[in-house]
Order: sequence, then structure tokens, then C-alpha cells
Amino acid sequence: MSGGVDSSVAAALLKRAGFSATGVYMKLNNFSSLVEKRARKVAKILKIPFYVFNFEKEFKKKIVNCFLKEYKAGRTPNPCVVCNKEIKFGLLLGKTLRLNADFVATGHYARKRETNDKQQETRYRLLKGKDIDKDQSYFLWQLSQNQLSRILFPVGNHTKEEVRKLAKKFRLPVFDAPESQEICFISGNIADFLKKYLKEKPGNIVVKEDKSSSSPFAAARVDKQGKILGRHRGLWFYTIGQRKGIGLSGGPYFVLDKNIKQNVLIVTKNEKDLLKKELMVKNVNWILGKPPKFPIKIKVKIRYRHEPAWATLYRLNSKVYRLRFDGPQRAITAGQSVVFYSGQELLGGGIICYNK
Repeated sequence: MSGGVDSSVAAALLKRAGFSATGVYMKLNNFSSLVEKRARKVAKILKIPFYVFNFEKEFKKKIVNCFLKEYKAGRTPNPCVVCNKEIKFGLLLGKTLRLNADFVATGHYARKRETNDKQQETRYRLLKGKDIDKDQSYFLWQLSQNQLSRILFPVGNHTKEEVRKLAKKFRLPVFDAPESQEICFISGNIADFLKKYLKEKPGNIVVKEDKSSSSPFAAARVDKQGKILGRHRGLWFYTIGQRKGIGLSGGPYFVLDKNIKQNVLIVTKNEKDLLKKELMVKNVNWILGKPPKFPIKIKVKIRYRHEPAWATLYRLNSKVYRLRFDGPQRAITAGQSVVFYSGQELLGGGIICYNK
């Protein structure tokens, strides 16, 4: 229970369905006391036990430090994906099972379907939530069959509007609670957060003039024709596709690529340069536990709010895949999650990496 409307209604629905529910709040940082109080209040209204699990140390090590490490390496990570794997359905699931719980339930807008394969073995399929605008399956692509067998998504078959109405019906004070922020450990903007932990490392800003590159990350090196336009503060303060905050006159300019070895930020005036048709994928996970036959035609999302696009996935070896889109996609970014769908079903996903 996070103190928000989704997990609160999830707890209420479980109790109404006859489950013996227990509320658990994960303490992950120092500025979470208000939402903890809200979660505790909801548990009291629902007359269910309530516990606080302190995962601050583990959260800092596995999520925050990993987030900073990825940015320092020039990539743009998605900490919510890692948190679901390592904390919610890693630490929390493991601890609750050791306490003899049967399931862990969350307020995610996603659905689970139990099926049998040809060998009559039970398989758990992960589906998009009913509310397409709130669907959170994108963040769950790293889940395993073992984990899914012990997870429930009570609000997955409801829209956000229905969930708020249910909160009113259950007389929960969180019915109008604001939406949670995207990155829970950052209270301001990402740049200000990074400044606290990563020192500035100035380097040149170069405009990319050579259009002959076929790489999905258009500039793997500084081209001889590249013109130095100014200085950047540190590559970790910029992300692919960024327009504001570059500090150049005569624009607009867009961040096109980062040359980590030479500490160079590559920009372009032509927004079309951000359109690429291919990317490479690593750390792939398949929800059903085994890969499909390749090549495979699938719908793909390269970021949470990205409109799913048709693409063909090719397996190059056991660790690396190549994804080719039917049409060009804007600002493909290393470190982000790329997630695969077949209709409503989430097949799996991986991490976007550079094409080397």
C-alpha cells in the first residue's frame, strides 16, 4: 500500500473478495512519511493489519545508485522497471512469502491470465490493463513465471475513473489523491537531482553535419565536418531528443547523440535526424519463460508514453537482438526499456543499447 488510490482500492477489492489481506508499506526514502500515514489510515478503515518494511538501504543500492551509474555512462535508465524487479517483486515478494503469504497484490494497471501450454503446464500471461491510458504493463516486462504465479493485480480490470468511484464507495479518504510522480525518489527535476551526485564534466558541443551514418544512434564518433558550437556541463545532464536547456543560440538544436570516450555532445538542427528505424536490444526477458520463433513481427514501445509501432525482431545471438521498425521512430535512447506486445499481451522486453 503506497498511500495512493490505486493500491488502497486494490486492498479493498481483495477484502471484498474474501481474501485475508494485510497492508504493507515499503519505506524507501526519508520523505515518505505523509503517504505512509495515508496508507496506515486506509488500512485502519478497512480493518486490516498494517506493517512497514524498511527497504531504504536496498533501494539506495539497487535503484538510486544504479540510476546514477547509468546516467554517468551516458544512458537514460528507467528506475521504475528496475524497482519492480528488484524491490516490489523481488525483496517484498520474497519477504512476504517467507511470512507465509500466498500472494502479493499491487495497484498496477495490468492483468494476468492463467493458461495451459501443450504439455498442460500452467503458464501466466501478462496483459495490458483495461484502462489503456493508465496501462502499466510496460514497467513489468522483467517479471518471471515464478513471480507472476504469486502476483495479483486487483485494479487491472478497472479504469482510473472506476477506481476513484470505488474509493468513494468504500469511503476511503484517498479517492481524490493526486497522481504519484514518475520517479519517487526525485522531488524536483532530474537535472537538479543529478547535480547533487554527479560533478560537472564540461566538453564540446558539436553539430553533426555528416548524414551518411546508418547507425540508429547517428554519431558514434565526432565527424571531421563537425563544428564546435559551445560547451556542455556533463553528458549525463542531456538525453536524446532534448531541445531545451542545451544553451545554444541560433537554434533550435536537438540532442542527437553522446560520444562518451571523447566527452562530446552531438546536436542537430534537423529534427528528422532523430528518426531511426533500427535499434539493438540486450538483457531480453520473455514473460512465458522461453523465446518465440524468429524473426517475429510484433508491436513495440520504446518508452512508456510511446505509441506502439510495428517492428520485426531478429535474434543475433543469445544476448543481442536487432529490432527493425516498419517506420522511423523518434529519439531512440540507450538505457530505456523496449517492450514487445502481441495484441493485449506483453511478450517481454529488453534494454536499448548502442549499435556497435
